[in-house]
Parts: sequence; C-alpha cells; structure tokens
Amino acid sequence: MKTIDRDTITVIIADDHPLFRRGLKHALDDTHDITVAAEVSNGDDLLSKIKEDKFDIVLLDIAMPGKSGLDLLKQLKTEHPALSVLVLSVYPEEQYAVRFIKAGASGYLTKESASEQLAQAIRKIANGGKFASQKITEKLAFESSDPDRPPHEKLSNREYQVFCMIAAGKPLTEIGEDLSLSVKTISTHRSRILEKMRMTKNAELIHYAIKTNLL
Repeated sequence: MKTIDRDTITVIIADDHPLFRRGLKHALDDTHDITVAAEVSNGDDLLSKIKEDKFDIVLLDIAMPGKSGLDLLKQLKTEHPALSVLVLSVYPEEQYAVRFIKAGASGYLTKESASEQLAQAIRKIANGGKFASQKITEKLAFESSDPDRPPHEKLSNREYQVFCMIAAGKPLTEIGEDLSLSVKTISTHRSRILEKMRMTKNAELIHYAIKTNLL
C-alpha cells in the first residue's frame, strides 16, 4: 500500500460499476504519485464525501443513477470551485466532451483509454492544466467563431441530453423517468429539438446521430 504524502495526487472515483472502480484503482496503484483515496457509486455520496475529506481530483462517470452528469458537474464546480474534475465516460468524446469541458471539467477521457493516458491526464490536471484530444481542443477554440456549427451544437444542455436519448431509441416515457421530468416536458424538449435541427421526426434524429458519429 502506498504512503500518502503531500506530493501524492489524491483522487476519488465516482462510478456505479464496482468492477470498473476496482480496475481503475488497480491501474493507479501501479503509479508512484497517484492514490485512490475514496470511491463512491452515485452523485449524492460524492457530494457528501468531498465535504468530509479533501481530494485533488474527481474521476467522474457521467452516467450514474440520480442527478445528471452535467447537473452534478455544475454543482461540484459551484460548491467546490477549486476541485478538478476528470470525466471518464463510455460515451465517445464527440458526443459530450465539449459540453462537459465548457461546464467546468478539466478533462475528458473515454473508459477505453489506456491506463498510461489516464495517469498522464491526472498529472496534467493536478498541475493546473486541461486534458483533451487535439480534435476537442480545436473544437473549443473555434466553436464560438464558427457560423457553420452543426445543428446539435446549438441545442441547450438539456435539449442535447434528450436528443441523445431519443437518438438511442428510448421512448419519451422512459426518458422522463430517467431525468425525473414529466412526459409533457420531454415532449416540449423534443419539439424544440426538431425545430432547431430543422427536422420533423425521430427517425431523422437517429439518422443524424449515426451520420455524425454521436452514437
């Protein structure tokens, strides 16, 4: 077991899959300067834990039960602005990386990333940097000045979340249950999404998501 000193980077893993947490902890145990100091399986436990103890970085899964990933990130950055967050997600970076970094995350990695890349990202973030692929970095740099942004980037965060769930084939009732919103509210979001993207039916949203590698 590693000894924690002031030069060690302490992280907390927030992920609802025990096997993934175990694998992540095992990978980081092989480093000399990074220690997994705690693990939690949902957003509420994460918020409670970081009030009790001090951590350098949160390794955050964005698809845990309860509060949505974006809402949880925003609360973390509001209540603990100095705490760095590295998002680890099953979703491809094309789908969510820009939105999470703009919302305050210090980096975004897919769960398929190599352990060496994860350690590199943690060290860079611990030293005050940001970690993202070159493609995402360029997207962030030029997004605001690009008049030809793709339609899905014009959606609000909630609209985008609903769009991704519709594109994945989820019915409106299930989306409402997942997001703790009424079917009427989800239906309103769907109407706005279709209007903003100049489409008329769900099949067009699904086709668009496949064509743009969002699924």
